[in-house]
Amino acid sequence: MSEHPLVSVAVPSYNQGKFLEKALNSIFLQDIPHEILVADGGSSDGSLAILQQWSPRLSWWRSHTDKGQASAINEAVSIGSAPYVCWLNSDDLLMPGALAALLESLEKHRDSPAVYGKCWLLKPDGTKAMPYFTSSFSEWMLARRCFIAQPATLIRRSAWDAVGGLDESLHMCLDYDLWWKLYKYGGPLNYLAKEVAATRMHAETKTSSRRADHYREAMSVVRKHYGSVPLKWYIAWPLMVTFASLLHNFMKGKSN
Repeated sequence: MSEHPLVSVAVPSYNQGKFLEKALNSIFLQDIPHEILVADGGSSDGSLAILQQWSPRLSWWRSHTDKGQASAINEAVSIGSAPYVCWLNSDDLLMPGALAALLESLEKHRDSPAVYGKCWLLKPDGTKAMPYFTSSFSEWMLARRCFIAQPATLIRRSAWDAVGGLDESLHMCLDYDLWWKLYKYGGPLNYLAKEVAATRMHAETKTSSRRADHYREAMSVVRKHYGSVPLKWYIAWPLMVTFASLLHNFMKGKSN
């Protein structure tokens, strides 16, 4: 917690106690002034004890039933005061020096509404599995896949406010929709070719357990912002949904 934070970090969480402390620690270790705001959805798994333990270092936190992830993030960001914002899901991690690197890049590119870096996909036990696919910004590419890893982003609060934050009607692709809104508002997002975050793959993630819903919502987002849905989505749908189902069952078996 800082008296004059540069970055507001929102942390949405619900029954992720086994990961929450590691996520918070990865933010605490960041070497620029920041504030942490945790919106917990009324967890019953021990998360509350963790939040109470770390309360003196949190700028704000609450734990009660809410309207979902997007609403929780919007609430936390609105309570913060820093000129830059981001969110870290409670099962993800920031790399050491991540916020400083992202902030430096964004300050150098003052015409960009946001910046994103490289990200690792982690196995459930926290070991590295593979890099998340990222690339320099391209509207053509964004219409075909989300190459922006959400934990590896930093956004100007002015841009966040201008686009209205996250669409609370979305439950699967709220970040994908945000990248489109930021791009339409302020131009291409800046790409930092540096590893700054990690996102965990496990059986409880919505991307893993609800892949068909994820694809359906992603295609709706593309149609809204791009005007049409590229053929790639229709070709990849059955393959990726089947693969995700197999991966979900495998990870669920590993966790039992």
